[in-house]
Amino acid sequence: MKIRTGIGYDVHQFAEGRKCILGGVDIPHTVGLLGHSDADVLCHAIADAILGALGLPDIGYYFPPNDDSIEGISSLDILKKCKMLADEKGAELQNVDSALVAEAPKILPHLAEMKANIANALNLVPEDIGIKATTNETMGFVGRREGIAAMATCCLIIHKS
Repeated sequence: MKIRTGIGYDVHQFAEGRKCILGGVDIPHTVGLLGHSDADVLCHAIADAILGALGLPDIGYYFPPNDDSIEGISSLDILKKCKMLADEKGAELQNVDSALVAEAPKILPHLAEMKANIANALNLVPEDIGIKATTNETMGFVGRREGIAAMATCCLIIHKS
């Protein structure tokens, strides 16, 4: 048995005419996030954390931005694929912890639904999902409200080599 951890980081810029999807929740906001998928920066950071813990390539390897067949894909489906890859390696995901860095929108009203969506995609319980939100104190691209950044970690146990 091996205990493995992974870290993930992602960033997406805001864009007019897009939805602001975070943790699988369509959060009302004046702008959305730009990306090939639904641009769910939180799920992307979590996906990279899981892939990293497994010693696999990053999210762009499995979901390349030039693949038209996955344009607009739900990032919850990306998490399901990461869970499947973990299962194939005999790995049991224990928990996820994450942080969103954004001046807006407010995350707290949507936190329970975000945790439930992520837990469901990863076959965990909401108590195994940590999501925190902070601002960038008006500094940098996040502080100028140009986009959102997310960081995530995960812990998993590999039962076979």
